[in-house]
Amino acid sequence: MTPKIELSQVDAAPPPARKPPVDPGSLAHRELLGGEFWRGVPAYAEVSEAEFLDHKWQAKHSVTNIPKLVAALSGLVSEAFIADAQRGFERAPMSMRVSPYVMSLIDWKDPYADPLRTQFIPLGSRLLPDHPRLDLDSLHERADMPVPGLTHRYVDKALFLALDTCPVYCRFCTRSYAVGIDTEEVSKFQLHVNTERWERAFAYIRSRPELEDIVISGGDAYQLRPEQITQIGEALLSIDHVRRMRYATKGPAVMPQKLLTDDAWLDALTAIVEKGRRLHKEVVVHTHFNHPREITQITQRALDRVCERGITVRNQTVLQRRVNDSPATMLLLLRRLGYVNVHPYYVYMHDLVKGVEDLRTTLDTGLLIEKQIRGGTAGFNTPTVVVDAPGGGGKRDAHSYEHYDRVTGVSVYTAPAVHPGELYYYVDPIDLLPPEGQARWADPAEHPKILEEARAAALAAPRARP
Repeated sequence: MTPKIELSQVDAAPPPARKPPVDPGSLAHRELLGGEFWRGVPAYAEVSEAEFLDHKWQAKHSVTNIPKLVAALSGLVSEAFIADAQRGFERAPMSMRVSPYVMSLIDWKDPYADPLRTQFIPLGSRLLPDHPRLDLDSLHERADMPVPGLTHRYVDKALFLALDTCPVYCRFCTRSYAVGIDTEEVSKFQLHVNTERWERAFAYIRSRPELEDIVISGGDAYQLRPEQITQIGEALLSIDHVRRMRYATKGPAVMPQKLLTDDAWLDALTAIVEKGRRLHKEVVVHTHFNHPREITQITQRALDRVCERGITVRNQTVLQRRVNDSPATMLLLLRRLGYVNVHPYYVYMHDLVKGVEDLRTTLDTGLLIEKQIRGGTAGFNTPTVVVDAPGGGGKRDAHSYEHYDRVTGVSVYTAPAVHPGELYYYVDPIDLLPPEGQARWADPAEHPKILEEARAAALAAPRARP
């Protein structure tokens, strides 16, 4: 028989243990940069707040060549740094376009170490040789294009590349084969805005009833005119089997001013989101923040407008060396994203992109970061670290490799739901391998042996067997 507990006994029980007061440093994610910070750059010293918040002013004054970079940074950096940047762009697969907003967030007192400079302005002195396994279109998106600009890889999802321009060009862009203008290194695959091309894509989507999820990307949806946001949205919403749509844009991270001052664009997006809701279809925004310093009070004001309109925003981060490759930096980014109502979704292991080997890091680093950040914030604000398998295997959970050799840096993945029976190889940057691994990759005769060893080990793994 269960003994009777007197109320007095309950009252007399000791109070539950309480957590100690939090360290104020743990709330750093709420400390967003404000004020007229842009005035620290000579070119913007006399720019008013109204001008700086105007998206048209931002676009017009973006830095697109070395002379403009020199003019913007007069007196801030050395001639040696400018020469280093010029050498970097001469070898870069991406053309130059950096908004005044991003230029203002870079620490020009230490530009070599700055994580934002690292992402957008290449330096010749930092560049490394491309990995021998590199392919310009490493994800083989063009191989899965039934019509130009539409990649159909996953059964129920397609990627619609509506255009080939962006508000800012990232060094690490996985679509450097198409995005931006031609460079000295790369002649681009053309994906200009073209209504006829779009109609061919819509016709294909209509013909494939299994397609329920469409990503609208490019390029960047920020660069679409309001009427084009409407045109694409209306066309896709009219297809009964399309249930989910995502407008992909890095804009909130590099030019949040558009969300504050381009009412027509935001109204067009809102109208499509609301129409989708009435049709019981999901229309969301996917964006791309990589470092906590990219999120300022301007960002918060911009994303508050998006939140007020009931638009869901998710984030996809690229793991980059000297940018966000530490658990502390990544956790601060995730908490800051959550603070401005953006849901972290993916952290990508850096794709095998031409000319940016200095930005890639090891799979081991990604695995460590995911282990360290889990539990640091809510589960729905904790991203999955993924490898977008080179060769077209699609996104694989970084932990799901069949084999990983930390000496040669080769990891092997399968993609049963995408291409059953195929093996996909991801590789760590050679300069971060132990000496034995570096020596083997230095000898071209070893390359097929390295891959064959990895293949055999992966096939020997029980979970890789059919």
